[in-house]
Amino acid sequence: MLTNTNHKSAFSICKQVHPNCIVCSLANAKGLHLKFEIADDGSVRARFRCDKSFEGYSGSLHGGVIMSIFDGAMGHCIFARGQTAVTVEMTTRFRHPVLTGQEATVSARITHSSHPLYLLEAEIIQGGIVKATAEGKFYDQPKLADEME
Repeated sequence: MLTNTNHKSAFSICKQVHPNCIVCSLANAKGLHLKFEIADDGSVRARFRCDKSFEGYSGSLHGGVIMSIFDGAMGHCIFARGQTAVTVEMTTRFRHPVLTGQEATVSARITHSSHPLYLLEAEIIQGGIVKATAEGKFYDQPKLADEME
């Protein structure tokens, strides 16, 4: 179930701190345009379909694009808390190619929070198969939102 309060807060923060984001901004003509949904537990999810312009090897999504999608999803978990943070570390495991032209789902959740550090995990599933996973560390940056006001 989605919570409107979290969604409005996350949308507002996202629009404020990175209005031209390659992952989620609709204003970025060359972006991925992912629309994240926020669950009651603060986890996020987005369905996406990437075309060939985001390929690495023929028919497969580029690994850097996959990492960007993970980074965006984990960032939205922080936004859902009404906070801003920056990525300090991310480890990605590529299990199977994420195919272009086919729908996939990215999901992310916070696994541990000890101010000012957040630990998160994410996965991309396509056709019922976990294609890639990631773990990330994010560092609280409340001044990001303050600087934009």
